[in-house]
Amino acid sequence: MASSEGNFETFPLGDWRLQSGEVIPNAHLAFKTFGDPALPAIVYPTWFSGLISDNVWLVGDDKELSPKKYFIIIPALFGNGQSSSPSNSSGVRQFPRITFYDNVRAQYELVTKHFKITHLRAVLGWSMGAAQTFQWASQYPDFMDLIVPFCGSAKTSLHNKVFLEGVKGALLAAKGFYSAGVGEVRAAVDQGPYRTWTRDEREVGLKAFGRVYAGWGFSQTFYRQRLYETVLGYKDLEDFMVNFWESFFLAKNPDNLLVMLQTWQNGDISQQEPYNDDFEAALGAIRARTLILPSKTDLYFPPEDSEYELANLRPGIGELDAFPTVWGHWAGAPTGSKEDAAWLNEKLVEFFKAVPSRK
Repeated sequence: MASSEGNFETFPLGDWRLQSGEVIPNAHLAFKTFGDPALPAIVYPTWFSGLISDNVWLVGDDKELSPKKYFIIIPALFGNGQSSSPSNSSGVRQFPRITFYDNVRAQYELVTKHFKITHLRAVLGWSMGAAQTFQWASQYPDFMDLIVPFCGSAKTSLHNKVFLEGVKGALLAAKGFYSAGVGEVRAAVDQGPYRTWTRDEREVGLKAFGRVYAGWGFSQTFYRQRLYETVLGYKDLEDFMVNFWESFFLAKNPDNLLVMLQTWQNGDISQQEPYNDDFEAALGAIRARTLILPSKTDLYFPPEDSEYELANLRPGIGELDAFPTVWGHWAGAPTGSKEDAAWLNEKLVEFFKAVPSRK
């Protein structure tokens, strides 16, 4: 039975066994819904470090994701601090490895067992939400009419893994830890047991995390045009570093970030049966009509990767269009530009109208 907790609800999963064979004891999935459950259902997962509330900007009566038209379910990633995470899981000494498969399987439980939904109108999401969108479509290919992954990928690229190693390394260094390798989190200088963060380690590490991330979230043109001043209202670059980037990540739990980062680094829809590491086969198994929306200036989800995904979908089911933007990855973000938000909503309007329901 789901329970209410603050501005979201929680769905109990029990002792949740993962792809790794590890278990999250007494796990739960956090979620929030909009609209009538009798309406066509949409799943709209959260993104890296994002809370459920950070997804709400794309929902509204004046938008395609209207609660008057759809029953919209926003499930939270494991590790985001609302679903099961290091910050809210007592008695878990070392949080287990979480995959996108684990997240989507939990969301499927919520959708089918709690809401008794047997078919989705759509799955969509930004960034890690886009990765979950691709995961849904490959894990449960007949379960939805359409998917719209924006500013994300079906498989984390090598370059993306390198970027994530940079932010991970900056965070761990504040604690005297080093990376155990790409896709790994559990590491210490002496390979000793895990220990909690001191206040100073946490502050130094999260500030460093934010400053390294700052070079990736927006494009070179965004910075050259000083849009952080003229559009976002920061007085100069240092003000932007401190009050946008550092401030955002100082509100996060470092262990939560590491759990989500590991999920992201290991993202790959072919890491499941029946695909067995055949990425092209996993893309070819997708049956939902697919609209892939990269940002043309995204530094870690470039349109070239999206073009490869499109080329390996079944003939006739996929489309691709790129945000015509200088806002980089943040084109699809709640703090992005109004023009990008309007462009995205219009693409959703057109695509939802063009794709008939299969239910």
